[in-house]
Amino acid sequence: MPQTPLPPALHDALVQLLGPSGVLTNPADTEAFCVDWRALYHGRCAAVLRPANTEECAKAIALCHAHNVPMVPQGGNTSMVGGATPDSSGHAVVISTTRMNQIHSIDHADLTMTVDAGVTLKAAQDAASAQGLLLPLSISSEGSADIGGILATNAGGNNTVRYGNARELALGLEAVLPDGSVLNLMRKLRKDNTGYALRQLLVGSEGTLGIITQAVIQLQPAPRSRETALCAVESPKGALDLFAAFRKQDPSAIHAFEYMSGTSMALVNSLIEGAALPLEAPAPAYVLVELASPRADDSLRTLMEYVLGTALEDGLVTDAVLAESESQRQGLWMIREEHAEAQKRAGASVKNDVSVPLAAIPTFIEEATKACEALIPGIRVAPFGHIGDGNIHFNLVQPEGADAAAFLAQDHAMMDAVAEIVRKLGGSFSAEHGVGQLKTYMMPSWRGGAELQTMRRIKAALDPQNLMNPGKVLPPA
Repeated sequence: MPQTPLPPALHDALVQLLGPSGVLTNPADTEAFCVDWRALYHGRCAAVLRPANTEECAKAIALCHAHNVPMVPQGGNTSMVGGATPDSSGHAVVISTTRMNQIHSIDHADLTMTVDAGVTLKAAQDAASAQGLLLPLSISSEGSADIGGILATNAGGNNTVRYGNARELALGLEAVLPDGSVLNLMRKLRKDNTGYALRQLLVGSEGTLGIITQAVIQLQPAPRSRETALCAVESPKGALDLFAAFRKQDPSAIHAFEYMSGTSMALVNSLIEGAALPLEAPAPAYVLVELASPRADDSLRTLMEYVLGTALEDGLVTDAVLAESESQRQGLWMIREEHAEAQKRAGASVKNDVSVPLAAIPTFIEEATKACEALIPGIRVAPFGHIGDGNIHFNLVQPEGADAAAFLAQDHAMMDAVAEIVRKLGGSFSAEHGVGQLKTYMMPSWRGGAELQTMRRIKAALDPQNLMNPGKVLPPA
């Protein structure tokens, strides 16, 4: 028998249930499941469990519950806040949903898709596209992030400005609770006013209340026309004013509206192969705007040219390029999607996933930049993100040549400096990445009192032994 902290009876029962390939105990096999994408957290686990369906998942969880073994749900392991990484004790099991990867149905009448939790977002998007439909959620990690994790973290992404976060796209779901019981909420109803909205409780709970195993996702008709442009602007205020100009003409046409700082764009251009800036000169800031419609006419091009033409005349936009083909459109999006990777290659970084009211975005970026530059001379302030819905990834990259460990040792000081400005402006310290284990220390001051106590009561009611993803979201009592 492999050397593992699991009780022998539990190990044997899990192997009998999931098969030898469904229970990984060799450290060489489990290591990748114990490190987060940013390599900030390095944990250990007793085993990685890989159920192939809901029944296996429920039975495995029931066995772990009976033996008082902690469980860490994990999908594509793309968390930015260590939300799917076990601690260093080695007592927990990681429950991976990657083998639960079936697309069960696509309903054209209801415009829904029924999928397993382990289906990657990209696979779900492709399946919808093949039938002339659109799964409107889009994030940079969609090739590896899966549906269960996306719902568990209430992911947002590029198209939130038009379609909302994952929460708005989930009509129904199925989840296994910490004791192994299965909660079946797989309804396709738009209206269902019968008791508490339990699915909304599970969406965004970051695996602390149960493991999502299936979902019913809302789809949309696929766009038949798109117009995409990369624009140079002088400031965050200029970006926000451009958004207002598009929204004034036709808010329903805006598919995405993304902000990129000059510093962040410079990192992409220098560190990502093939990501050359398609404008005449660098600018202080940039906007990627995409308009989309299920209509196959040219009205979007007329709208894009009118708004940008007026913005160029008024000096709101200093330069712009419009995609003339699908390959050019994908090239513009590639530039936007590589910002996180470029910052990773540039060295250690501290990520602040925050949101503020739209009108406060310019003030936030200006004041937070000054605060961080005063705190750490030479720091590279590289914000980017979903300015159309108020969500800015206010990322801080170590000074060139600085010691990465020394820089990261000051992460709380940087996060707190940014958070205080966010608080003053009426925002949130966690917009779409969640709390995980990175930001639990912030919860008492931001969500204290009755709000945090209510969260603790819900957790205690569903998971009294604190076995499901312990150490995430809620700080120690």
